[in-house]
Amino acid sequence: MSSVILALAKLFNLALNLYLWIVIARAILSWFNPSPYHPVVRLIISLTEPLLAPIRRRLPLMGGIDFSPMLLIVVILLLQRLLLRILIQLAASAG
Repeated sequence: MSSVILALAKLFNLALNLYLWIVIARAILSWFNPSPYHPVVRLIISLTEPLLAPIRRRLPLMGGIDFSPMLLIVVILLLQRLLLRILIQLAASAG
């Protein structure tokens, strides 16, 4: 049972790392003016917009700078630290 929980924790960590890099790519793309019709740009926007849009609606405008990717990155890092620690402790106690 503990090996299954550890495997799920590693998979969860991998998914969060991958999504973190996608959010970073979205933030970097916002500095440039890429074609919105490029397939990679469309993929990155479609993957990040469902989480960035609600954050963006709740954040106040600060000089035209979008801080929603930064806040989402902080949330992802917190999830990695907290939930992974809990899953690893759960696996150790189940072992």
